[in-house]
Parts: sequence; structure tokens; C-alpha cells
Amino acid sequence: MKKENKGVSRRQFLGTSFSLATGLLAGAGSAFGASSALRTFTRPDSMINGVQIGTITYSYRSMPDQSAEAILKAVIESGISAVELMGDPAELYAGRPENPINRREMFSLMRKSRDEGLTDEEQGRMNQMQSQMEEYNARVAEWRSSVSMDKFAELRQMYNDAGVSIYAFKPNAFGAENSDEEVEYALRAAKALGATSCTRELPDDAALSRRLGSLAEKHGVYMGYHNHTQATPTLWDTALEQSEYNSLNLDIGHWVAAGNPSVVDFIREKHDRITSIHVKDRTTPGNGAENLIWGKGNTPIREVLQLMSEENYDFPATIELEYQVPEGSDAVQEVARCLDFCKESLNA
Repeated sequence: MKKENKGVSRRQFLGTSFSLATGLLAGAGSAFGASSALRTFTRPDSMINGVQIGTITYSYRSMPDQSAEAILKAVIESGISAVELMGDPAELYAGRPENPINRREMFSLMRKSRDEGLTDEEQGRMNQMQSQMEEYNARVAEWRSSVSMDKFAELRQMYNDAGVSIYAFKPNAFGAENSDEEVEYALRAAKALGATSCTRELPDDAALSRRLGSLAEKHGVYMGYHNHTQATPTLWDTALEQSEYNSLNLDIGHWVAAGNPSVVDFIREKHDRITSIHVKDRTTPGNGAENLIWGKGNTPIREVLQLMSEENYDFPATIELEYQVPEGSDAVQEVARCLDFCKESLNA
């Protein structure tokens, strides 16, 4: 989306929200003690030459503490001033029931089932966890049907007080199995958090993207669809035709790993339907489609960021840390390293 000077257009909505969110409630009384403690940190500023550099909080998934407070501390230490917030930290902060299932174990069994098959004992354990997950999802749906938005607004204030705005929200609430009531809950939570869009992977089912687009329009929150290596220049066409509130959460690294034509040209073409991009450095299929430290792959990160600055596109560039964290480093240091790459690219 490109910044304009006349009227209050859909294209301006995202850019305007950043300044509002960053200033909102700044200096107000803390909701609780953690907010006061976080003010001791230097307020971050990752707006560089007109380009808002953010990160998806998934980047900090390797950290032992996944609370909203710990994630905020990591974001600040990385120098980031805007985020795409994953659902778990926000929902747990708001009081969502704890998941009794060891998801690491479950995901491991799911991978093994897909790759080589499970033993009878493992299949029994998998069946047990799937049953538990169904029961848990029902409890979560019930919680979502009645939860107040107050804790989400409080979380927004805590982040804003620390100098961090929330521009996108990614809860696990936009599947075919989720009711309209759950979807609308998530959209209301996004607004309470200050987000202008929600994100999820682009569904294969056109009926789902139509339903999500319709509900997103009802609440005035964009639905940004993320791509993996299934990306093609026409991948989003159906969803974009279905609703003005269906948009792109374009992953430029996956785009390159899929062997597509110039992502710079694609952004020029679709900029008015992009609500955010994900940035990582992957190689082309001919080079193994690897995920590498920034500057070592084939993704034109520098060129994309410079295009965004030159053309005044107001959607954020989201750091997604997916390469292997080097020995002796951690997610905080590596997100900061990616941010340094952005600064160098935009100040060249």
C-alpha cells in the first residue's frame, strides 16, 4: 500500500495506524508493574527512511519464556518498535485456558507419521493427544465466546508504553473448523490490540477465504494471507477478488525459494493489496532453497526495502527469523542482526 496525501483512504489506514499506536497512551499510568520496569529500556525505533521494520514474535519461539511480557522484553532488546503478534502470548495474557498437551511431542509424532509412519504404541499416543486436543479446542472456543477485550487493550497499552506497536495479530482462530463467532472474536481482539490486520496461511478452500474476507470487512480489519513455496503470481487472485479486506502477507523468501519471477516487480504490481511482507533470505530452487543468514541467500531484501522507501509504501517489513541460530547467539541477537541489515540497506 502506498502513502497518499488526500482523504482517508484504505491505503492510508495502515500507515496512519502506526503513529496512532505508538503515541497512544504513552506516558499513561502502568496497567501493572511490568510496564513500569520495561520503561527502563531505551525505547526502540525501527522506522528507517519511511519503512517500518517489524518482526513476527514467532522469531522468538526458541526462548523458554513465551509470556507477553518476556516477548516484549526481547522485542525491545532487538531494537524493534512494531510487531506481528502471535496468538498464544496475547490469549494467555487474556486468560485463555492452558493447553494440557505437550505440543512438541505432538508435532514430532505428526512429522514422523508423515515421513516414516508410527508404531502401534506411538499411534495410540497420537490418538490420545488428538482426542485431548479436540476437548481443549472446545474449551478455548467457549472461553473466546465470553472473554472481555479489556486484557487485550491492557496488553496494547503495555506494548505502547514501551514504544512497540502491534500492527498484525496471528491467532489460531481462522480455520474451517472455527465458527464465525470465533473469527469475530479474533477480529475484535486484533482491534483491541491496535492491529490493522490479522494473518494466516492462504487457505486452499475458496469458501473459507470468502467467509473470512466478509467477516474482516464487517469489523474493518484486513485479513493478510501468507504464502509458503506454493506461491505463484496468481496465487492470491481469487481471495483478492472476493473481498477488499482480503490482502497479501507476502513472504519474499518463500517466493524466491519457489522459483518465481522478480518479487520486486510483483510488489510493484500488488502494492495496493499488501498489508505486510515477511522477510527472510532463502536461495532459489537451483541453490537448494535454503534458509540462510541475511546477505548469503538469493532473496533481494535490499532491493525490496529500497523500493518500499522510494515508493512510500506504508506496509511493514516483518523480520521472520527462520535460519539456524549460530552457536553462542540467540533469537534476540539474530533479530537485531537482521535489523542491522535493514538499516544498512535503507541507509545505503
